[in-house]
Order: sequence, then C-alpha cells, then structure tokens
Amino acid sequence: MSYHLATRKIIKEWTDYNEHMNMAYYILIFDQAWETMLNKFQMGGENAKSNLRSTMVVETRTTYNNEVKENQEVEVYCTHFDHDKKRLHLKCEMYEKETKTLAATMESLSLYIDLGKRKVTEFEEDKLKIMGEFIDENKSSFKSENLELSGRLKK
Repeated sequence: MSYHLATRKIIKEWTDYNEHMNMAYYILIFDQAWETMLNKFQMGGENAKSNLRSTMVVETRTTYNNEVKENQEVEVYCTHFDHDKKRLHLKCEMYEKETKTLAATMESLSLYIDLGKRKVTEFEEDKLKIMGEFIDENKSSFKSENLELSGRLKK
C-alpha cells in the first residue's frame, strides 16, 4: 500500500436509505484524510490562520467502487502526490479495512492561495522542500495509472 492517511469507522448518520454510505461522506472522509497531508506540509488549518496561506480544491474526480456500510472501517491511502509552483495533485484510495476491498478513489487538484489577497500564490521554499522529501520517500509506492488531472500541473 501507499502512504496511510486515516482510518474511519462508518457511522449511522453517514448511511442512506440504501443502507450504505452516502456519496457525500466518502468526500468528507477523503477531505479529512487530506488535511493530514496538509498538516504534514505545513499548510493545514493552523498554518492557514497564522500565515494566511491555504489550499483550495479546484477540481476532483471520485469513483465509487464498492459499498461500505455502517460499522465497517475504511482506510485511506495517498497513492499519488505531485506539485508544481502553485498546485497540488493528489490521488487517494479508500479500502474497506477487513476485506481490503477498494471502496472509492478521489483525485484532486488544489491551488495554493494567499488568503489576504484571495489570489493564487507560489509555495514557499520550505514547503517545496517538505513536499519534495515526501515525494522522494514515497514515490516507489505511488501509482501513476488512471490519473486524470496530472496534466494540469505546469512543470
């Protein structure tokens, strides 16, 4: 597996009348797992408050591969990560924990934003270094197939 981000138990409030998790909660779980990465890159909520820099998702692609139901646990992995001077490209996979069955994937493209100006800005050198080190440490386990948004990076 790639880089583990989170484990979540599916709660009743996340399920719908089909007795499986509603699509909105897949996105919630992916978003919360992504925050783990943003904190690692010093771009999470606390950093946004203190440095007035944050990320904003501009495009996503989600697949729903298999049902997950109440009380099941899912694990979220970062299976691909890349960036350019202003953009983050991420792909995550969600697996039902017990069976290791792929439940969903989410690929996203985010922009780095100066919150004071509400404009796209370039990453600071320290963030580029942290992201570069993460890529170097994990690229051997990243997957490059079925990436729809990678062409949006400007390298």
